[in-house]
Amino acid sequence: MNGLMMDMPLLISDLIRHADRHHGSTEIVSKTIEGGAIHRYTYAEAHRRSRRLAKALGRLRVQLHDRVATLAWNSYRHFEIYYAVAGTGAVIHTINPRLFPEQIAYIANHAEDKVLCFDLNLAPLVDKLAPLLKSVKAFVAMTARATMPKVQIPNLHCYEDLLEAEDDRLEWPSFDERSAACLCYTSGTTGNPKGALYSTARPCCTPTPRRFPMRSTSRRAT
Repeated sequence: MNGLMMDMPLLISDLIRHADRHHGSTEIVSKTIEGGAIHRYTYAEAHRRSRRLAKALGRLRVQLHDRVATLAWNSYRHFEIYYAVAGTGAVIHTINPRLFPEQIAYIANHAEDKVLCFDLNLAPLVDKLAPLLKSVKAFVAMTARATMPKVQIPNLHCYEDLLEAEDDRLEWPSFDERSAACLCYTSGTTGNPKGALYSTARPCCTPTPRRFPMRSTSRRAT
């Protein structure tokens, strides 16, 4: 006999939907890479932009279980990437920018990353690494057109241009909650870094108050 309650998968997209529905006016506050200005917007705005990014990633041919890597710091764009990737059934692969370049190349190739998103101040690093990243088909600079880096990175896209080309009419897909969602690699271990793969249900099991505030006050993106 099966139970009849909560017959639905635990999905990361449910977290941002919950935040939008119940805390849509609450602010997410972060510091930008371009000049260090403080950026403020709401969960509702973040949800809209995440849906637009999800559609843009689809145009870059990101499919279920594909790995989308980031070389980036804590910012509102990184926040959006997390939900756009994991929310559509792909795998968000956060790479530690402080690792040695040869370790970053090994990690990206071992994970078979398909897309690499990077912050503006890490463009020189990505410029050097790009020829070594055999599986990466597209690079995304996490900035606007006016501040695009002058580099020789192939198949380079502008983050804000990608969003501008899409609307936010997207229904988050449903899939098995045991599907992979987040990939991290170890550092400081013997031999090459080792990957740890989390299911899409795992972040949903973290108590909600740690992720979304219960009052309409400003919080920093994490």
